[in-house]
Amino acid sequence: MISRRSFITTSSLAIAGIGLSKHGFSSNPIQNNKFPIVISTWNHGLPANEAAWKILSKGGYSLDAVEAGVRVPEGDPKVITVGYGGIPDSEGKVTLDACIMDEKGRAGSVTYLQHIKHPISVARLVMEKTPHVMLSGKGAFEFARKNGFKKEKLLTPERKAAWKKWKKGKKKFSNEINIENHDTIGMLAIDKDGRMSGACTTSGMGYKMPGRVGDSPIIGAGLFVDGEIGGAAATGSGELVMKTLGTFLVVELMRNGMSPSRACEEAVKRIVKKIPDYEKYQIGYIALNKSGEYGSFCIQPGFNFAVKTEDKTDLEDAEAWLKKL
Repeated sequence: MISRRSFITTSSLAIAGIGLSKHGFSSNPIQNNKFPIVISTWNHGLPANEAAWKILSKGGYSLDAVEAGVRVPEGDPKVITVGYGGIPDSEGKVTLDACIMDEKGRAGSVTYLQHIKHPISVARLVMEKTPHVMLSGKGAFEFARKNGFKKEKLLTPERKAAWKKWKKGKKKFSNEINIENHDTIGMLAIDKDGRMSGACTTSGMGYKMPGRVGDSPIIGAGLFVDGEIGGAAATGSGELVMKTLGTFLVVELMRNGMSPSRACEEAVKRIVKKIPDYEKYQIGYIALNKSGEYGSFCIQPGFNFAVKTEDKTDLEDAEAWLKKL
């Protein structure tokens, strides 16, 4: 996994030429001529995409695909920013956030969920079985248990040891770019029938204050899907995304005619304009429109995203604002 430290380079403000290749920057619109397609954030999006593709390639529903896809990092203890094995909060508790959304605008979300390995599946049940969009904390846990989810220990020995070391060092939490910050997985998919769905799930920022919830489970912040236009997902320092409703903004910009890449760039520019110390943080957006055109943009160099179609399986680097200056 790419750590937050890798975002900062001594030449981050230097002028650099941006090209597009198999592993190059996705600064130009990319048209996918046929469905299905799935895109997701970070390199752990590669195995997640494979799981989603098993459903999409057989003509399955995009909602099933994105749920199955993000369950992969949720259940992988090596992915320390999502689900089981995630970095705990400052009190040593692993708390999870997730949301899911379909092409009809239906949405489900859970926040501050403990002891449940797959919050994305609980979020889907919130969408399908309740009159609500979001359940939180104890209520979300009890809802999960009533619907057959097993109570599990999410703090692994490795993460417990790291937390104890952090605690002993009396370090202060910081949501600036560092190795403890989180690499949320957000996923967007279109199935063969043109139906788009999205999912987003995370264990949040490492060693955060107890009770902290980021952008990932918030519709319009960490994830937004409009089946008539497209969808977007965010990763990085969630507070900045929440302050600008980033994914809703991306979709609205696409509604007004922007390409996914350009819309993501404009959403980053909104942060640059509104947040005085934005350069201390990382935000990455991915977007997919109803035609299958996708794009991305971020603040700092170092954000990548995974793409899967019938013809390609790639990990692509997003163009960065600080590298454009």
